[in-house]
Amino acid sequence: MSKPPLKIVLGSTSPFRKELLQRLNLDFVTDSPDIDETPIINESPQDYVLRLSLEKAKAVARSHPDALIIGSDQCSVLNGEIRGKPHTHENAVKQLIESSNNRVSFLTGLCVYDSAENNYQLELVPFHVYFRELEISEIESYLMAEQPYSCAGSFKSEGLGITLFDRLEGEDPTALIGLPLIKLSKMLRQKGIRCP
Repeated sequence: MSKPPLKIVLGSTSPFRKELLQRLNLDFVTDSPDIDETPIINESPQDYVLRLSLEKAKAVARSHPDALIIGSDQCSVLNGEIRGKPHTHENAVKQLIESSNNRVSFLTGLCVYDSAENNYQLELVPFHVYFRELEISEIESYLMAEQPYSCAGSFKSEGLGITLFDRLEGEDPTALIGLPLIKLSKMLRQKGIRCP
């Protein structure tokens, strides 16, 4: 007799990640990881997002002992520096001015944690955005239209943010929104979960 499939828990309260996971047509619940996301001194951007993805999954696993927990974290990187979510209009203006005519890398850490077996898969998915030259009036107009203050990089690529770019470079466009579905589908298949 085969055991029933594990419950799937998205360890995030992000509406963007929830919407992305719904594309896979899987039953899942969400739970907030509630962890400290402060970078460690001298921690690389890659290590930072991988560490937080695993920590988020483990934090949620404490409330879900027989589940597959999906943990994910993303940061934007410009000139080797981690840039967080802007939170305010002033910070978003500053981020977009700095991004103008530059390449910004988005690093997404992805973890699938099996709390029943206490094992996990952990992956890093990079995606690069090449910004065109932006005028301050365009930046102000864009921010007023979408107010992307809770988004890494100060834009929503699934909305008007796409107009800020010259080109995109990466294997999975969903990584840019915060949950790489191509990699996630592969990781779930390794746990016996098939996405239709």
